[in-house]
Amino acid sequence: MFGTYFYHSKTRKAVAIFGRLFNNLYVLRKNAAGATISTVKLPLAYAPKEKYLERVRENPDLQDGGEKVAIKLPRASFEITGIQYDTTRQLTKLSNFSQPGSAVTKRTKMYSPVPYNITFTLNIYAKAHDDALQIVEQILPTFNPQYTVTIKPFSSKYPDFVEDIPIIIQSVDFTDDYDGSLQSRRTIIYTISFEMKLQYYGPLEAESAVITQSQVDLFTDLASINDSASRTERITSTPTPIGVSADSDFGFNTIVS
Repeated sequence: MFGTYFYHSKTRKAVAIFGRLFNNLYVLRKNAAGATISTVKLPLAYAPKEKYLERVRENPDLQDGGEKVAIKLPRASFEITGIQYDTTRQLTKLSNFSQPGSAVTKRTKMYSPVPYNITFTLNIYAKAHDDALQIVEQILPTFNPQYTVTIKPFSSKYPDFVEDIPIIIQSVDFTDDYDGSLQSRRTIIYTISFEMKLQYYGPLEAESAVITQSQVDLFTDLASINDSASRTERITSTPTPIGVSADSDFGFNTIVS
């Protein structure tokens, strides 16, 4: 229906970019003297919040001597919670970006991308409040409230083409699941919402030749436009020198005959 098949993996790349921002967070445990006794790297996975809460509450049987062991905390998960079209970033639909082709006389182009905002939710789970605060404090100063990541969306074909992706923090929520019976396990959850400003590109157009000459014919009588003998003037423009690249800084040679 829409024509040529294409797939740029933009949503998949967005998930990978977002996850990589938080894959190197640590929690330090210290004794009364202030010395570090253990360092825990925060596990991170793409999963819904409800999935982890069920794992925390169910205490599944793991193959560890037959003991009932709950999921280890702290840990974090993230997921996409919304995708919305952004009218404020939409460019003229007929605008295009051109790139050098396989030869100096060839060019490829792609039309303006379509802007969308992807909402991500990062959930941080901990059983001790200090563990959660350590993680949150490592995140918040980076976003004030925006952090921009630069990527190469078409690195294999256009390694010089780059795109800036702003990631904006929207809100920080906190819940302490401590109500209930004494047997209930305490779970502290920090939920941080982010908005990623992404752009979706259409298919890359096939290579086309670069225009190297323009010709304008002037006639005094429209009725004789097909008669070359009635032409009064011809203006021909070519780049100087003729074999120049389309990306070079060159002038034009204009001939009036």
